[in-house]
Amino acid sequence: MVQSKTQFTMKQPELGKKISELRKAKGLTQEELVEKCNLNVRTIQRIEAGEVTPRSYTIKALFEALDFEISADSESFNESKTPWILYAGFAAGILYFFASIFEISMEGEYVTGNYSFKMIGFVLAKSISFIGYALFIYGWIRLLNFYKNDFLNFALWTMLAVSGLWFIADVLALFTSLFEIADYYIVKVSSFGFCYAFMGIGYLAYKNQYSNIPVIIGALTLVAGILIFSGVAAFLGLIPLTLAELGQLGLMIYWIQKIGGSKSPGPLSFVESKQ
Repeated sequence: MVQSKTQFTMKQPELGKKISELRKAKGLTQEELVEKCNLNVRTIQRIEAGEVTPRSYTIKALFEALDFEISADSESFNESKTPWILYAGFAAGILYFFASIFEISMEGEYVTGNYSFKMIGFVLAKSISFIGYALFIYGWIRLLNFYKNDFLNFALWTMLAVSGLWFIADVLALFTSLFEIADYYIVKVSSFGFCYAFMGIGYLAYKNQYSNIPVIIGALTLVAGILIFSGVAAFLGLIPLTLAELGQLGLMIYWIQKIGGSKSPGPLSFVESKQ
């Protein structure tokens, strides 16, 4: 009997889709497949959904159960390399955390017109805070390539865009006579409150998938967002927001270390055997 072989390369989420297609083509349910390869149903569900990249022995077990061959020259699994932007994002988050303390305080004084600081100090604090936060948010966006969450991804991009727009508005207000920060300050605060609430829902979407830490961060961020959006309780919203941002930093570095410390396959070549 002659076998013909079709070779192709894939990685997640294509890998999960291929496993799902092969399983369905054989008329197997997920429960029936796990019985063949000694895995649990939740693992199969996450692999097929593209949420995780399985280890080499798991892939082999799955494809053996599905009569599917892995090319002999592509079974090597390399140590996962952590993108440098994730570490840069974490460092920027720490920088933002401290710079924002000065920026929020100085902006409050500036809006009331009762301030004694030099304008260059205010501009510097605002610039460092924005750049740090932008890199921190972008670091989180890149981190979601490893911890999938489409809702949170959209919320983070929204926050990044809104932060950029208000930073431009602040620069124009400080260096031109077009308008003053006080003219739109309440709208600005409320819009940030909305974005924080949006982000909070995004973290809650993890449920208990990677422990309960994302859920706690989500709850704190959501509460902070609601308080800040209300305007009247914006100052109180800074308390849960501070706790949430510390949680974000902690979760970020924890997940980064998990990426660097676990083995995950890169693009894999597969050979399908046909009788």
